Amino acid sequence: MSSVTRVTSIGDQKFEVITNNRTFAFRAESDADRNDWIRALQKTVEDRKGRCLDRGSVFHASGGSFEAVDKCGPLELRGYKSKLYVAVAGDKVFLYKNAEEFRLGIGITYIEMNVGNVKDVDRRGFDLTTPYRIFSFLADTDQEKEDWVEAMRQSISEALSHSEVAERIWSAEANRLCADCGAPNPDWGSINLCVVICKRCAGEHRGLGPSISKVRSLKMDKKVWTEELIEVRALCAAVTTTDLAETLSLLFCGAEVSCSSGDPVCPNPMALAEAAGQRLQMEFLLQNKTSETPQLDVCTSLEKHYSVVLPSVAHNGFLYKAPSMAKLVHERKAREEFSRRWCHLHDGIFSYYESNTSTVPNGEMRVQEIVSLVHNPIDAHGFTSTFEVYVESERLYLFGLDNPEGIKEWVKCIAKSFLPLAAEGLLSHDFERLGRLQYKGGLNLERAKEGWFALEQSTLYAYLEGSEKEEAIHLRKLQELSIQGDNEVLVLVERRRTLYIQGERKLDFLGWVAAIQKAAGSSGDTLSEQQLTDTDVPVIVDRCIDYITQCGLSSEGLYRKSGQNSKTTGLLEVLRRDARKVRLKEGEHQVDDVANTLKRFFRDIGDGLFTKDWLVTSSLEDEKEKISRYRRLLNGLPGVNRATVKALINHLYRVQCFADMNQMNTHNLAIVFGPTLFQTDGQDYKAGRVVEDLIRCYVDIFSVDEEEMRKQQEEITAIMKMRIAGSSSGTQQAGDFICTVYLEEKKTETEQHIRVPATMTAEELVFEILDRRKIVMKEKDFWSCFEVNEREEAERPLHYSEKVLPILHSLGKDSYLVVKRQLSMDSMLLYLASKVGDSKHGMMKFREEKNLLGLGLSTGFHDRYFILNSECLRLYKEVRVSPPNHKPEKEWPVKNLKIYLGIKKKARPPSCWGFTVFFENEKMEKQQWYLCCDTQMELRAWFATFLSVQHGGNIWPSESSKIRASRIQQDSRLGNISLIPLRGNESEMRNSVAAFTTDPLTVRLGLRQQRACRVEQTPLTRHSSHTQAHVCERRGNTV
Repeated sequence: MSSVTRVTSIGDQKFEVITNNRTFAFRAESDADRNDWIRALQKTVEDRKGRCLDRGSVFHASGGSFEAVDKCGPLELRGYKSKLYVAVAGDKVFLYKNAEEFRLGIGITYIEMNVGNVKDVDRRGFDLTTPYRIFSFLADTDQEKEDWVEAMRQSISEALSHSEVAERIWSAEANRLCADCGAPNPDWGSINLCVVICKRCAGEHRGLGPSISKVRSLKMDKKVWTEELIEVRALCAAVTTTDLAETLSLLFCGAEVSCSSGDPVCPNPMALAEAAGQRLQMEFLLQNKTSETPQLDVCTSLEKHYSVVLPSVAHNGFLYKAPSMAKLVHERKAREEFSRRWCHLHDGIFSYYESNTSTVPNGEMRVQEIVSLVHNPIDAHGFTSTFEVYVESERLYLFGLDNPEGIKEWVKCIAKSFLPLAAEGLLSHDFERLGRLQYKGGLNLERAKEGWFALEQSTLYAYLEGSEKEEAIHLRKLQELSIQGDNEVLVLVERRRTLYIQGERKLDFLGWVAAIQKAAGSSGDTLSEQQLTDTDVPVIVDRCIDYITQCGLSSEGLYRKSGQNSKTTGLLEVLRRDARKVRLKEGEHQVDDVANTLKRFFRDIGDGLFTKDWLVTSSLEDEKEKISRYRRLLNGLPGVNRATVKALINHLYRVQCFADMNQMNTHNLAIVFGPTLFQTDGQDYKAGRVVEDLIRCYVDIFSVDEEEMRKQQEEITAIMKMRIAGSSSGTQQAGDFICTVYLEEKKTETEQHIRVPATMTAEELVFEILDRRKIVMKEKDFWSCFEVNEREEAERPLHYSEKVLPILHSLGKDSYLVVKRQLSMDSMLLYLASKVGDSKHGMMKFREEKNLLGLGLSTGFHDRYFILNSECLRLYKEVRVSPPNHKPEKEWPVKNLKIYLGIKKKARPPSCWGFTVFFENEKMEKQQWYLCCDTQMELRAWFATFLSVQHGGNIWPSESSKIRASRIQQDSRLGNISLIPLRGNESEMRNSVAAFTTDPLTVRLGLRQQRACRVEQTPLTRHSSHTQAHVCERRGNTV
C-alpha cells in the first residue's frame, strides 16, 4: 500500500489504483460497493503514509540501496519457474517478482518471522516453515545458503525480541556504541559491569564465565532489566553520577560487596545504601554480589599475578587434515586423503595453515561454533589416532596423527576451549564424544533446553540445565531407546524419567544417534557387556525367564527337551543384537526354543557364572558350613554375575514347584543346568550338585526375606490354580497367558486370574468371568470387556470378536481389563437399525493433544466439521456443502483409529460427552486427540457409527453366537462323547439318557431346536434353578 499514489473513480462501478509504475483497474458489483472500496483504500493509504515501520515503508531508496534490508537477492523457490527476489528486513521476509519490483516496493507477499522456523534440508536447500505454508528455497552455493539461513534466523530473533528496553538504554548517547569495539546500536549488555556490548563482543564476555561478566540481551531478556538496572546503566554509561563510578572503581580494585562496615545498624554496604535511599547503588551492589574480582596471590617471589579465569586455551602443532565433509564418515579414510597442516588454537579461534611459516590461514573456525568433538578409536582411519570436529554450519573436520598422546592433547585443549565452566567436569572422563545438544525432560516438556553431554563406553554423562552436578545415564540399562519423528528426536527411557534429545543440527545429531545406539547395545560375550535391567540382570536372561514363567512352567520336559536348532540360533542372534527390542510372544515363539536359547546363552558366555571353588564347596558335609561358604562365594562375584545367578536360581526354584506337571524336579534341573553353567562336558557330577544345592537352599543362600518369599508363593499359587483349573476342563495348553481381569470395578475382591490362550476372544473372556462368578446373563444384558486407561481417564469396549492376547501384550502400566455391562449398547443398536447408510457427518469440538515432544496443537477445543465413512474420518475447518470437492484439513484411515469413551479432566473438555482418539499407522507414527459432543445422544450416535464402520456393521453377536460362546466345553478326558445337560425331574432325565442311547444324533438335533425355542420365548433365567448334570460314564443302558 505504500506504493499506491492515488485511488480514483473511472466510471460506472469501476475505479483505478495507481502506483509508481502500474495502474490497476477494478470493477465492483455496484456503485455503492465501488465507493466503499475507494473510501477504504484511500483511508488505508493515508494511514500508511503516517507509519514508518510497515511493509512498504521499511525500505527507503537511496541510490539503489536499502538501508533497512539485512539481506536481499535472487532465490529459487520450489514450485516457481523463475527465481524470486527475496529481502530480509527486520522481523519480516519479503518476496518480489524481480529486483525492479523490489526497488519500486511492489511485492508478492511478506512473511512474519515471529511464526517462522528455518531448517536445513540438503546441500543448497533450506525450508522456511510457517503455520500456513512451507517455503522451500534453493541457493546458488553452499556459502550463499548459509548466509541466507543466518539472516533469516536473525530475523526470527528480531521478531521474538522486545525493543522497549534497548530503546530506553540507547536514549543515553554513550550507550549507542559498543563499550569494547565501538559498533553502533549494541543489543547486549553486561549487567554487573554496567556496559553495553555488541553481539560479537558478547561472545567474548561469555568466554570469561558468568562469575566475571553476566551477559544478557537487551531485547530478549526483558525480565532481567528492572527499572533500577536500566537507570544504573544509563547513569554509569553516560557518566552522570560520580558516586556510582567511584563504587565501580573500588569494587574492581578488590573491595568486597559484603565487607563489614563497622556499623551494627548497617553492617554492610548494601544496608548503608538502603539506609541512604540510594536504590541505584543497591541495584549495582546486588548485581555484583557474586562476581569474582582479581585477587593478588601471596607468592614466595617478588612476582605477583592475578588469578582470573583465562578466556581461551592456546595450543599449536602439525596435524593431518582431511577435506571437510557435509556427511558422516562411514568409510575408512586412507593416509593419502590427508594433508599436513600447521594448526593453531588461540583466543577462541582454531586456524590451520599450509605450513608453520604461512601468515594467512587456509581456514579457521571459532570455538563457539563447535557443537561436538569426537575422539575416534585407534586405527579408525589411515592414521593411528584421529578426531572429528562438528560445527554449526553442518560441516565435519577430520584430523589425524600417528601419535595417540598428541591427539589426546589436542582433543583436551579443543574441548576445554568450547566447554562452559559449569560443565568442565566432563573433561575428567575418557570420552569418545563430547558436545552440546538440545533436550527435553522432567515435568516441563514445553521448551527445549541446552545440555552438555560426554559419551564414555556405555555411559552418557550429562550436565543439564539447572543441575549442580553431572548425571550419569547407563545406556545398557535403558528400558527403551528409540527415534521419533523423522530422525529428529532420540528417546531415552530410564526407570524414573524419560529424556528427549533433539536434533538441532542433522549431521551432528546423526553422529550422536549412531554412537548412543552402539553404546546401548551388547558389545561382547561377557555378562557385564550385555544389555542389562535395573537389577543388573542381562536383558536376554530376563526376556527368556519372563516368557517361560508366563507361558511354559507346566510344559512337560521343560529345559530337558531341545528346541529346533535353527530357531534357537536365530533367536539368540536377534537377542544378542538388541534384546531390548525383542518381545517374545505366544504363537510366534515356542517354549522349548526359548528354553534352549537361555541354556545356550549361559554355555557360550565368556566369563561364566561360577569358578572351581563352588565345586569344592559342594563336597562339604556340614550343611551350615556349606551354606555359609556358598554365601561368601556369592558375595565375591561381580555385581552382574551375582544378580544373574539370583535371577536364574529364583526361576529354577519356581520351575521345580511345578514338577508334578513339567516333570522337572530339583535333581532333574541340576542335571541339565550343572554342565551348562559350569561349561563342562557333564562328566563332573559336582556341577549338578552345586545347582541342586542352590535351588534347594535358595531362601538361605540368597537371604530371601519373608515379604519377598510371600510374594513369590502368591505368584506360584495363582499360576498353579490357573493350571489346575485349565487341566480340569480338559483344555490346558502350555503357553497360555495368565492375567488379572476385574468384574465391574477395580477392587481386590473382584479380581479374577484368567488363563488367556492365543485364540480367546473378548466374548469368550466375558462368559468365562460370568461362569466363574455364577452370573446368568439376563435379557437386554450387554456384558462386555473394557480396556480401561487410568492415565487418560478413558475406556474402550472390546469388540466381541477381538482377540484378547494382543490387547494384554499392549497394555501399559496404567491400563487393565474389566468386564461390566455396556449400558449404551441397546440405544446404539436401535440407532443403527433406524439409520440409513453407514456414514455420518456433523460438528464436534476438536482438540489435538501435545505429544511428549511438545509438538502438536493444544490450545483448547475448536468447532470442526467431521465426515465419517467406511474408509476414513475427515476433518474440515468449516461446514462444507459438497465435501468431495474440498480437500480436508486432516484425514485418517478408520482401521488405524482406536476410540475410547471419556476425556481426562486435565484437557478441560467443554462437556462430559467426549472421546479420546488414538491413531497409529504402519510406520509406528502416533497421534492423539479429543472429540467432544454436546449431548449424550450425539455421543452414542457417533460411537455407534465408529464401531459399525470398523466392524462391517456387526457390533454385537447374535443370540445363537452367544449360546455357542457360553456353552460348557466338553471334557477331553471323556473322549468324544457329547455331554447332555439333564434338566427337570428324574423321569425326564432317564428318558433323555435312554433316547441318547437309541439315537444320539436325533437327540442332539432335538436339543438344539428345543434350546433355540427357549431362548426365543423366555429369558435365560427361566432354568437357572434347574439341576444340571453330565453323562460321565455309559455302560449299555445304565448310567
